[in-house]
Amino acid sequence: MKIATIIPARYQSSRFEGKPLAAIHGKPMIQHVYERAVRSKAADTTVVATDDQRIQDAVEAFGGKVIMTNTVHHSGTDRLAEAAQLLELGMDDIVINVQGDQPLIDPRSLDQVISPFETDQNLDMSTLAFRIVDPREKINPKDVKVVFDKNGNALYFSRAPIPFGRDKPAEDMYKHLGVYAYRRRFLDTFNQFPQGILENIEKLEQLRVLENGIPLRVVVTPFDSPEVDIPDDIQRIESIITNC
Repeated sequence: MKIATIIPARYQSSRFEGKPLAAIHGKPMIQHVYERAVRSKAADTTVVATDDQRIQDAVEAFGGKVIMTNTVHHSGTDRLAEAAQLLELGMDDIVINVQGDQPLIDPRSLDQVISPFETDQNLDMSTLAFRIVDPREKINPKDVKVVFDKNGNALYFSRAPIPFGRDKPAEDMYKHLGVYAYRRRFLDTFNQFPQGILENIEKLEQLRVLENGIPLRVVVTPFDSPEVDIPDDIQRIESIITNC
């Protein structure tokens, strides 16, 4: 079984155009993501998947691996499926999906996200969650929350605070981190599902999996991975790196 980490990266973004190339302490953000992801002990290969020549040039400039994908993809998962095909991965191989806007991703969390596949041969997908320590993240809609059952399977993802305490606020609340692992075969299955009702309401692609009754295993990690959504987030990320 091969394990490949794929980092989808788009130049166009309605909230932050050119985000993967935004400088963080003098290096493009995609370089920070790649250099951290490549340190995973589990992955056999790490590659950036993009449809933009500027991103390809930037990745090659720092010595990273990059593959060019089609420009017509509607989602990062579509791009991921094409990249897995271009890498000639087998249907039982594992694909780790790391978002290109996670410059603080901890490589140890990538090893953790694939751990359920080692004991569950029927599992098709897993993801990461982090117990929220910053109260602001509990109410901020950009920080997606997740609840899961006693077996670690996701029950729901929401931009709203969940679980919502009727009598008092929930003590433990978990933030969903944008890291996934899939069996290669499931990527093709996922892309055949139509967009779900809940997915459209919340604007969360992972809800399509739950709406189709597919188990999605949640792995709680002690390593947070703040995302860059808008230009103002850059200063916050640089401050974290400086103080580490």
